[in-house]
Amino acid sequence: MYGGRITSEERSAISTYIGVGIAIVLVAGGLYVFFLTQKEKRETTGFDPNRPVPSDAVLRNRLKAEEYHVVREGGTDTPFQNEFWNSDRTGIYVDVITGEPLFTSLDKFDGQLGLPTFSKPISKDLLVERPDNSNDMKRTEVRAKRSNAHLGHLFPDPKSPTGQMYAVNSGALHFIPKEEMKNRGYEAYLPLLEKK
Repeated sequence: MYGGRITSEERSAISTYIGVGIAIVLVAGGLYVFFLTQKEKRETTGFDPNRPVPSDAVLRNRLKAEEYHVVREGGTDTPFQNEFWNSDRTGIYVDVITGEPLFTSLDKFDGQLGLPTFSKPISKDLLVERPDNSNDMKRTEVRAKRSNAHLGHLFPDPKSPTGQMYAVNSGALHFIPKEEMKNRGYEAYLPLLEKK
């Protein structure tokens, strides 16, 4: 490259360097996206009691609009037009925010409200009950203790085996089928699904 002209050998070398540089940038970008996706997957699958509860800004991006409306704005699903009201699959229902197991399919029954209804939670320690006098009604609101997600309401129900009915919004729950529980980090909860 002494006389201002580029020889074909130099042109070939430059092309090779540019090609290698582009390949390195593409590989680095691909690895970055892969690890970012894996990090997001770890943050949103399975239940880890040590994982911090996501901020509202993160939840606005992560949750569907109707899920956010239910858990953070105290919304209610449309009866008979929500995901789990008539589901009879075997598995567990987990908090849509933290993935914490809240209810099992064995405790689910038809409360004739058009919402998923359960006779009891996996543990009462996972829930917070508080008076709710909104809409000129006297009810007991049920929230997830860890995430403070609005789940639904607790009512007396003589048809329920416990005498109580937890009417929960589908928008507050994710369902983990029994056959996926082990792979998704819920193996410890499989014994809850053994019929007594």
